Amino acid sequence: MSNPAPNLRGAVDLSGLVRRANAPAQPAGAPAGGSPSGLVVEASDATFQQVVELSTRVPVIVELYAPGLTPALGPVVESYGGRLVLATVDAQTNPGIAEAFQAREVPAAYAVVAGRPVPLFAGTPDDAQARQIFDQVLDLAAQNGVTGSIDPAPADGEEAAPAEEPPLPPLHQEAFDAISEGDYATAVEAYKKAITQNPRDADAVAGLAQASLLLRLQGAVADDVRKAAADAPGSVAAQLAVADLDVSGGHLDDAFGRLLDLFPSLDGDARDAVRARLLEYFEIAGADDPRVVAARRRLTLLLY
Repeated sequence: MSNPAPNLRGAVDLSGLVRRANAPAQPAGAPAGGSPSGLVVEASDATFQQVVELSTRVPVIVELYAPGLTPALGPVVESYGGRLVLATVDAQTNPGIAEAFQAREVPAAYAVVAGRPVPLFAGTPDDAQARQIFDQVLDLAAQNGVTGSIDPAPADGEEAAPAEEPPLPPLHQEAFDAISEGDYATAVEAYKKAITQNPRDADAVAGLAQASLLLRLQGAVADDVRKAAADAPGSVAAQLAVADLDVSGGHLDDAFGRLLDLFPSLDGDARDAVRARLLEYFEIAGADDPRVVAARRRLTLLLY
């Protein structure tokens, strides 16, 4: 088990889940089951988009488990009185979710905050350790404007209503709505308009980078992308595609290392394309992310 230093900007919106090759179909429906409080729900590949949407209002802890294991984080999450929600996921029967998080073992836990995944820990911590990590998740969520809560005891069995959040600027709302519907091209155009209106709109710049990444990954099959990159290590297009896949799962070091290792062998348009993609990733992750600081330093040395 590892104790994280959660960073929300380290990965993109999970509404851009990459298709898993030959993934079995799941029945439609809302997340069901869980606890009587409504703060613990069972999620599947088919219903996980609702978890992503909920995470824009209240942080969601995702607990991946396997058959024969029992989810263990419910009591700790419920003790937060609605400031956190737990989504439990059987990783074996829901491989799309496990792949989206690039989970290498179960049990494991992640947070989803504002639609973005944050790795937390593998294994099962004791309650004190889990609480310390969840406190960090709440701090991270507050820094990014996710401060809603869920009523743990909704009346008459109705779904609890989240706390009201301040409205987004119109173009940002347009982009968010488009991403929620999987229309990443419209989101890209909305963010471009926002940047035209205000070139200093840092949220729009980061949003444009994220929406552009989602658009490039739309319809991609992870296994095919990785095989293409392995088969053509000198192909800029193939390496950019697999770097996109790494960033989508929050594996920034892998993406940065791949492109920076390739960079010295390039010239002309290929060199410019890799540099531009790295700068886009820097926007997604945020300038203060230590992985960005290291990668930016290395890129500068390679440029000069």
